[in-house]
Amino acid sequence: MTSPTRTPTAIDAVADDYVTRRTELSPMSATGMGLPGHDHEMDDLSPAGHDAAAQANREVLAKLEGLEPVDDVDRVTLSAMRERVGLDLELHDAGEYLRKLNNIESPVQGLREVFDIMATDSVEAWENIASRMSGLPGAVDGYIESLTAAAAKGDVAAVRQVRECVTQARGLAAGDSFFTSFVTGEAASATLGERHALSGDLVRAAQGAQAAYGRLADFLEHDLAPQAPEADAVGRDRYTLWSRYFLGAKVDLDETYQWGLEELARIVAEQESVAAQIAGRGATVEEAVAVLDADPSRKLIGTAALKAWMQETSDDAITALNGTHFDVPEPVLDLECMIAPTQSGGIYYTPPSDDWSRPGRMWWSVPSDVTEFNTWREKTTVYHEGVPGHHLQCGQAVFARATLNNWRRLACWVSGHGEGWALYAERLMADLGYMDDPGDRLGMLDAQRMRAARVVFDIGVHLGLEAPEQWGGGTWTAEKGWPFLLANVNMPESFIRFEFNRYLGWPGQAPSYKVGQRLWEQTRDAAKAAAGESFDAKAFHARALNLGSVGLDTLREAMA
Repeated sequence: MTSPTRTPTAIDAVADDYVTRRTELSPMSATGMGLPGHDHEMDDLSPAGHDAAAQANREVLAKLEGLEPVDDVDRVTLSAMRERVGLDLELHDAGEYLRKLNNIESPVQGLREVFDIMATDSVEAWENIASRMSGLPGAVDGYIESLTAAAAKGDVAAVRQVRECVTQARGLAAGDSFFTSFVTGEAASATLGERHALSGDLVRAAQGAQAAYGRLADFLEHDLAPQAPEADAVGRDRYTLWSRYFLGAKVDLDETYQWGLEELARIVAEQESVAAQIAGRGATVEEAVAVLDADPSRKLIGTAALKAWMQETSDDAITALNGTHFDVPEPVLDLECMIAPTQSGGIYYTPPSDDWSRPGRMWWSVPSDVTEFNTWREKTTVYHEGVPGHHLQCGQAVFARATLNNWRRLACWVSGHGEGWALYAERLMADLGYMDDPGDRLGMLDAQRMRAARVVFDIGVHLGLEAPEQWGGGTWTAEKGWPFLLANVNMPESFIRFEFNRYLGWPGQAPSYKVGQRLWEQTRDAAKAAAGESFDAKAFHARALNLGSVGLDTLREAMA
């Protein structure tokens, strides 16, 4: 698969310059994009650092104001940048970045997670790690300064999130935490050999990072928690802003909530139909799950078996889809499945680096007490994270160097576009016949049910909407939401508890999966209605993915 050549424009130049400025202001973002030169540096998380990022946003919007698009690529870039950069400024002005603290996606996690994607195959790579890790205490101090400034304005995360982050920070402050194992592990030992001086630098950097997390935990527990509100709900104004950010689209939240209830009921009915195929007429979903969990042919023991199965399933999907339903670019044929160094229970994807030296990777963070895995639950996850999900989506954008500027290829990520596509990809695989096994299909529906339940829970609780009588009636609260999630998420309770806290602390993100899927399907259906019998699904998907990750309103306009 080759990309057509396109002459870069003035708008491309502004976009590329903006990426360069972003890498200077956020070295961790540079590492995420695979752009060299900043791997030894750490982000400035102080109020001054946030102000500098906001000023860069104002400057790029001003530069774009005087430019006219010369082609469709420019038109999409202009629409997407104005929407994304403009929203960044709105969030900054609302103080959302200063106060950012939750159990899954805040500096508490990000300062550690960046080391997962750093190169470890050379002495120079470990020098970068030592330098960046030595800079972590300063980043933590800046973060504490931002949280303090936000608190002075009354902007503090709910106490539930503060307590969760205290626990995480205490774990990272421990002497046997990730930092110690990382710098003394096999990768470091094999690469450094006799470089004792650098080994000492790494150990000292790890100790400094642990001490910094200890200070952060103390601050959160003793200074911030007493100021934190008990209420989890963020209210309509804040939620609307974050919903726009995660979707790249404006939706009617009340209508979306009602749709979520209807979609959940539809999925449950479909699950019950499949359950009868598995466990006999009249069987419940729970009875079908018990039959599947007892099937030894659907069980994996240990993380080594899990990793091998992930890789095999992913490779098979790429082979089957390439050249038939998708044209997969040659570099994207390589997807590396990994067991994450953490134990949170999350499954996630990290995209390839700009030069493809770091491949796209699917990560599974396995809790320490989990040793068995059921393939019927997880095949759909491999499609979500791999091909045709995130790996195809992100890899195809990185590959489109000949047509897209660096901001479109590497820097822009919209959750509703990305997670919506990945969930769309799961259902697409079912439609293409890859989930015809009743167990695998029940697993796909299981994942869809969880995502629909998140729409109901997330919007319902944060906006204080009316709960169905089945779940207590009256206004939704977190307490009513817990049994609702237990009934609709077929996962270990520890996983559900983590997700419960995630939805409460990261408003608007969880619904972006299912709502994003809905908007993707609406965009496809509109294209199909316009084209009639000449509609080509393969061509539609290729054209849509070649846009890169953009807001879903921009996607709809571009595909119209």
